[in-house]
Amino acid sequence: MREYLKFYIDGQWVDPVELKTLDVENPATEQVVGKIALGSAADVDKAVKAARKAFETWSQTSREERLDVLQRILAEYQKRFGDLTAAVTEEMGAPASLAQRAQVPSGMGHLATAANILKDFKFEEDRGETLIVKEPIGVCSFITPWNWPLNQIACKVAPAIATGCTMVLKPSEVAPFSGQIFAEIMHAAGVPAGVFNLVHGDGLGVGVPLSTHPDVDMVSFTGSTRAGIEVAKNAAPTVKRVHQELGGKSPNIVLDDDAFSKSVARGVMHVMTNSGQSCNAPTRMLVPSKRMDEAMAVAKATADNVTVGDPNGNFNMGPVVSKTQWEKIQGLIQKGVDEGATLVTGGTGRPEGLEKGHYVKPTVFGNVTSEMTIAKEEIFGPVLSILGYESLEQAIRIGNDTEYGLAGYVNGADLAKARDVARQIRAGQVSINGASDMTAPFGGYKQSGNGREWGDFAFHEFLETKAIMGYAPKAAE
Repeated sequence: MREYLKFYIDGQWVDPVELKTLDVENPATEQVVGKIALGSAADVDKAVKAARKAFETWSQTSREERLDVLQRILAEYQKRFGDLTAAVTEEMGAPASLAQRAQVPSGMGHLATAANILKDFKFEEDRGETLIVKEPIGVCSFITPWNWPLNQIACKVAPAIATGCTMVLKPSEVAPFSGQIFAEIMHAAGVPAGVFNLVHGDGLGVGVPLSTHPDVDMVSFTGSTRAGIEVAKNAAPTVKRVHQELGGKSPNIVLDDDAFSKSVARGVMHVMTNSGQSCNAPTRMLVPSKRMDEAMAVAKATADNVTVGDPNGNFNMGPVVSKTQWEKIQGLIQKGVDEGATLVTGGTGRPEGLEKGHYVKPTVFGNVTSEMTIAKEEIFGPVLSILGYESLEQAIRIGNDTEYGLAGYVNGADLAKARDVARQIRAGQVSINGASDMTAPFGGYKQSGNGREWGDFAFHEFLETKAIMGYAPKAAE
């Protein structure tokens, strides 16, 4: 039983102003496996004051000093790799194999990437008599989700450290264990007091104060579009910068060529990874209408081979994170049936043989139309909708017919055609044939958010631009 009843503020583990606790459940067993303290506005104020004080000196550190700190954080992170893996599996149900090969390494990747970029990043630029300077924005508040907890913590913290910002983190109260260990890593790495602070809590108790606090210069939020809108509203009166990475309903356009079966299978497995709990999952697969039956057959065979069970066992897929999520997913699966989509495999209820835990059947719907609920709403579970198209022009129109624009996918043997389609998808990141790149900017169009994370684009989110005119006046003639 884990008990995390202190917050990390100003380089120390401190008691909350008023102790209130929350039980943390293991979604695979539905048993309480830990307890955290719930913070309040008073705790947030203490953390922000510590961050504001630390900013005075941290913002003036050299590139070399910040690089040294990042490298120390990375070294401590590597030491705690096993602890982080166990925490992610316990708190949100990711299979141990996924935690080891993706969940935990993703955080490591962002730290290493930020260190590499910092070595050569240009913070100053001469433009004739004027000097353009990029300066750290100030105190940042980070509100991170439960689905890829370390990825989302590290992709905010790493560039903030690199650019000279200070910060207060609120990890998800649903999956707080990995965030706690991350704070222990920061302490062990000798990050100067006040540069990094952590306050556990829920949205109302900690998220709102972090969004409204007048001494916070930027709030970076990852989560649902609904919650992101509230964060923006809360931040508006103080005119702070707001960065949001929100929901998605990403299209996956499968081309009509010899790679068809491989493309369909790849798309199915991508959706099932992490139990479908990824904002950029390719949950709308678009296939030529004439090949719908073939697509459904391949999708069924692929999904039926996805094993579901104990995340500490040898299974492809664990549970979804909570009863609330499980019930939402069940309702949307039933909606798909009720609205006339073809249930190819899966459906409502737990997979056979699993009587406890928030497990969902790998589910595929075929003959889905754009008007159906399952084609419009973000399900955030292992549920794939397959839609038909008559032409690539129609496929692109259907793909873009969404309020979201986080990601898009194109799969096929004809690279020239795939490139052409990718250019027309209205999304912040488009992957051709499963390609990925941790240095590529990540973020959305439309209601999928604003701003970018990952790589050098992330640095700019944490910087203000100053023009110093007359810095290098012309020599007298």
